[in-house]
This record gives sequence, C-alpha cells and structure tokens, in this order.
Amino acid sequence: MSEQYFAGVDVGSASVRAGIFANDGTRVGFATRPITQFHPKANFVEQSSREIWQMICEAMNEAVASSGIAKDQIISLGFDATCSLVAIDQNGQGVSISESGEPERDIIMWMDHRATAEASEINKTGDEALRYVGGEVSVEMELPKVLWLKRNLPERYKTIWRLFDLADFLVWKATDSDSASVCTLTCKWNYLAHENRFSQSLLQAVKLDDLTEKVPPAILRLGEKAGKLSAQAAEALGLSTDVIVASGIIDAHAGGLALVGSSPEQSLALISGTSNCHMVVSREPVMVPGVWGPYWDAMLPDWWLNEGGQSAAGALVEWAVRQNASWPELQNEAEKSGKNPFAVLNEWVADLELREELPTRHLHVLGDHHGNRSPRANPHAKGAVYGLTLEQGRDALARIYLATLQAVAYGTRHIIETIHQAGSEITSLKVCGGATKNPLWLREYADITGCDLHLARDEDVVTLGAALLGAVACDGFSSLPDAAVSMVGIGKTVKANPDKKAFHDAKYKVYLQMYDDQQRAQKEMQTFL
Repeated sequence: MSEQYFAGVDVGSASVRAGIFANDGTRVGFATRPITQFHPKANFVEQSSREIWQMICEAMNEAVASSGIAKDQIISLGFDATCSLVAIDQNGQGVSISESGEPERDIIMWMDHRATAEASEINKTGDEALRYVGGEVSVEMELPKVLWLKRNLPERYKTIWRLFDLADFLVWKATDSDSASVCTLTCKWNYLAHENRFSQSLLQAVKLDDLTEKVPPAILRLGEKAGKLSAQAAEALGLSTDVIVASGIIDAHAGGLALVGSSPEQSLALISGTSNCHMVVSREPVMVPGVWGPYWDAMLPDWWLNEGGQSAAGALVEWAVRQNASWPELQNEAEKSGKNPFAVLNEWVADLELREELPTRHLHVLGDHHGNRSPRANPHAKGAVYGLTLEQGRDALARIYLATLQAVAYGTRHIIETIHQAGSEITSLKVCGGATKNPLWLREYADITGCDLHLARDEDVVTLGAALLGAVACDGFSSLPDAAVSMVGIGKTVKANPDKKAFHDAKYKVYLQMYDDQQRAQKEMQTFL
C-alpha cells in the first residue's frame, strides 16, 4: 500500500497557502497565491470568494505538482480561513456586499469596521449570551456585519440563501455540504456550543430572527467529516474525488490547534500575522473581561477556549515603517543586497543598539491604530506616539520600527496579564506566524512577556493545523491530540533575557498610561462631531 498524505489549505488576509503533509508532519508540497483586498472607503474591506477559490485551486495544483507524489495518495483535505463573512444566493452565486454593487465583492472581511453602530446596539442588549464573548461582541464578528447588511442593503439581504464564515464556505464549495463548523459559529456568531443553540432573545432584540434560516443547518465538530470532494471541485483542485474533507476552522484557531493540541495545559498559543490571536484552553470555563470566550469545543474538542486579540500587529508594523521618509532608502538597500527589507531593518536596529544601549527609552508607541480588540474591547481606541523628535534617516526608521515591535508585544503582555488575573495560569508561550520569521520581534516578545517562546518545526503551522483536521476526518488518527503528537514537531526556543525586565516594566507602565491619556483626549473632543 502506497504512503498516504494529508492536504491543508490556509486562507489568510492577503494570500492563500496549500500544503501537503506526511503522517509525521513532513511537508512534501507547498504553494502560495496572493488574494485581493478592496478598500472602497475608510473601515470598509471586501474580498471576492470567486478569486479566493481560484487562487486555492492554483495553489493546490502547484503543491501537488511540487510534491512528486500521485494525487491518489492524498486522502484528506482541511480548510482554515479568516473569519470573514460570505453571502451566497439560492443559485450558489455570490451576493454583493459592496455599497456600490460590485458583483465580485461578496465578502466582508474580518477587519472591516463598517458595523460599529450595530455592534454597539447588540452590546446594549446585555443579553446573557454576551457573557460567552468576553462581555461584548466585536465589530469584527459576524452578527454586527449581518445586521449592517440587513439595514443598509435590504433588497440584497433578502436574496441571500446562505451566510457563511469563509472556512465554511470553502467546505461547501468543495463538497456541497451545507454545514458549519462549531469553531466558526461559536467564536464569531454567538452560537452557544455548550447548549447547542443560538440565543433567540439576542436575535429577537436586534431583529435578526431570520438569521437561523440563513446559516447552515448542520453543525460539525472539529475533525468531523463534511464529505468527499465533488467531481467539479476535485478537477479544479487537481485531487481525487475520494478525498475526505473535514469541517472548517478559523485560521488562527488552526494555528492554535497545532501549537497546543499535544500539550494544552497552561499553554498560550500566539498566532501572529496581520493581526494577533492569543489562544488558551481550560477544562472549566473562565470569564475574562475583554477577552473572547469562553467557547466550548471551539479549538480543541472537549476544552473551553479563551481568545485574546490585537486587530493590528503585522499590519501596524508595516504601516509604521512605510510612513517613514527613509522607507525608499530601505527598499533600495534591500533590493541591492537581495534581502527582505525587514532583515535589512533588523541590521539597522543592531547597528543603532551598538551605539545606544536602549534606543527606545524615550520613544513610546500605543498600537491601537485599528482599535483595541483585547482586553479593552474598544474599537474606537486610537494609536499614539510619545517622544518624537526631528531625527531623520535610517536611525529614525530603525527607532520607530523597534518601538512599534515593542508596542505589539506590550499588547500581548496586557492580554496575558488579564487572562492571569481571571484565573488561567500560563506557563508556556508557543508562537507561529509571521513573527517567527523575525528574530528581533521574537526577542522583544520574549523579553517583554518574560516568557520563553517555543516554536514549531514547520514554519507554516496554520496550514499544518488545517491538515490535522483532515487527517482525523479520514481516520488517519483517532483524535486531534494524537494527530498533533505525530505531525507537529518541536522547533527552536527563544529565551527571555531577565536583564531587560526592569526596562520593559517601566515602558509597559508608560504603554498603559498612554491608553488613558488617549481616552481623555477623545473625550475632550466628543462635542465636535
């Protein structure tokens, strides 16, 4: 009998990735494709499900070709995706969610903040279900977006047959299975998995009584079989119709599953990317103000999940460096040297630190440029910078870059401390995503949180996490923890430097104070609307 392999597809904010893995987690094939974001105006971010599916198919075909194995050896497929909202009509076609009606734009992205008023209205209900989402829904969740659609595009809303989370849409596209994942519904739709129900009182209070008619009727556990690839999907993906497809999962949760699946006790998974997600599971429910959850069964079966997040992490760092006048100089040097711009920028920081031991002691960044998801639960929060001077050139860019890396890490520390205070002990910090490719950022995370960082062997843990689901759905493993033990290898450890503790304790106090200062400034200007 020939060796069998498991495929995973990860749909992030800006690209899709397809990977093929052996049962020991060895990656034998991999490919990526970019996907488009549309920004018609401030706080609106849209995508196309047709383009995403096309890019998935291209990436999977390339991954299969690069693997050197026969397509019949691939026996399962798992999907993860951002928690974006997809609108589909009765004929299986996308329904435009764009104000101007562009037909291709049928996805409201997770980072879209158009529904802040609707989120506020939902929170004002004080419904009991809100206890299981940290006390308040976020504008980045699905109910506010659905309510916005119903109010602002009522005629199009009537034509919607299914409202899918993106991962569930991909499972449906691949199999025709009209189902949703317990992960997506619980974490983003206020579904109460521990009671197997939606809160009818919440839906009625905001006139979303019809929501349950527009979401899939079947709810699948993680690692459960959704079906086999349809003939059309199999041909497009370059796979066999015998491939078993698992229930979907949110992208960050796929990374969290891979990181803590084999050793969940007291472990926090940090999934870094455009935004940051912080996942911690527990045997009993823990209520953490401003941190989403507790969610039952939503990442690791039979465990409760708490999820903290930062709405802008990698996106904030990239934005900060691109604003600097020395960005073109950095690009030119990177091009000449054949290096990534951030690798060059890390060299600039190292050079600056040779001349100044603590280059950011008087430069402080509050990273709430896209609001504060956790633990403040304030989508209206703003970013700030203290300590600006007239400095220019590469030192100025290196300094603001380092301060921004630190700002994101202070936000992570704030989330960890809030979870600690609520009663969840965290002794291990496991990291995957974009930050793992940046040794300077890893250093700052370790020193600022005071935790050693543990990395996985595979550099694309999220795609591997998606593959774990398929590996269990096809009975390759008896459980997700068993699959994680076999497929997720241990990588390097980044040690925290205790000598930096006093410095970062002081800067962390400034970081917390900056939020209070910024809130006072916003309050002073409230009358000028």
